[in-house]
Amino acid sequence: MAKTYSIFISHSWQNSDALTRLHNLLKERGYFNVEFEEVSKDEPINSSNADYIKRRLREKIDNSDIVLGLAGMYASHSDWMEWELDKALDLKVPIVGVIPRGQERISTTVSSRSITDVGWNTESIVAAIRDYSK
Repeated sequence: MAKTYSIFISHSWQNSDALTRLHNLLKERGYFNVEFEEVSKDEPINSSNADYIKRRLREKIDNSDIVLGLAGMYASHSDWMEWELDKALDLKVPIVGVIPRGQERISTTVSSRSITDVGWNTESIVAAIRDYSK
């Protein structure tokens, strides 16, 4: 039976369309099974308590085989993305940066923490997940 990869996608809520597109890209790839761990606008953690939110995010990151960081420039302005990626490093969960289609510059918030950065291409993303997952 094929492995199911548990993936946490670190993203900025201001760019949640990229999250949806990445979900669809990975779910539609044949012979590649994924489960998503991140929190989204559609399924938020309903709390304003930062410690509680961080505890829940930590659990989700720790349960993941890999973290994909959406590496658009908006990531440089997201304290939560920075926290998520630093937590992944602390937990020794590999990070792969995913460069959104059409981006010429990428966020150092992601690229300085990632093992590698890949373009917005199904096969490149899938190969990086397979190569670097824990």
